[in-house]
Amino acid sequence: MSGAGNDFIVIDNMKLATSMQEEQIRALCTRRTGIGADGMIMIEPSERYDFTMKYYNADGRMGSMCGNGGRCAVYFAHTLGVAGSSTVFEANQRRYEADVTENSMVRLNMTDPEDFRDAFEVCGHTCYFVDTGSPHTLLVTEDVDSFDVDGVGRAIRNNTELFPEGTNVNIVQVTSPTTIKLRTFERGVEAETLACGTGAVASALLCRKLGLLDSCNIGVTVRSGDLLQVDFSQEFRDVYLAGPAKIIFRGEVDL
Repeated sequence: MSGAGNDFIVIDNMKLATSMQEEQIRALCTRRTGIGADGMIMIEPSERYDFTMKYYNADGRMGSMCGNGGRCAVYFAHTLGVAGSSTVFEANQRRYEADVTENSMVRLNMTDPEDFRDAFEVCGHTCYFVDTGSPHTLLVTEDVDSFDVDGVGRAIRNNTELFPEGTNVNIVQVTSPTTIKLRTFERGVEAETLACGTGAVASALLCRKLGLLDSCNIGVTVRSGDLLQVDFSQEFRDVYLAGPAKIIFRGEVDL
């Protein structure tokens, strides 16, 4: 599946018939020699809600919340009949609500942001931080297309003094009072991805908090060219992420 360019291997595991080791997940997510994906999602039963989403990074390790992955999980569960057009599910012991709208669009209620950090210097850049279910560092540029996302992103991500558990790194260009353009270096993928849902949320929230945007309804253009919509209250609560979630192909793989 693709969530605005974030691609995932999504598995129906409602019968709990599938169990994989870290190295198997990593092999399947490795491009050119595996299926290739930014991560793997298992749709599993939940005792309280419609389903449980288990998300694994491309390195095979259990990941934190993935916004675009969550939207893909919702659409996939909807196609399975596990969830209706409105659903409640859990991921990492947290409750999420979402709606499937027309044209494979999914709107997901995200967790409230935590741990806002004001300006600090890292690797020669002024950065900001917020946790939107995953840790995100932001820096603002006037030309995101020519920015060295891999070099700078990798250096900041691996600054263990500031980020003992690592961080995702978002490079943002403000394109209007209500829109931004985003590129993200993702922890766990260890590379730039074509989109990042929690990164889009973090970037919209921080840019609004910094006074760079004059709205709480933000359009975020990601590297794939797709548009994500981020909405939140004036108090930076009631955060929603909306955008496309599409099934690209179905298949079987021999483990």
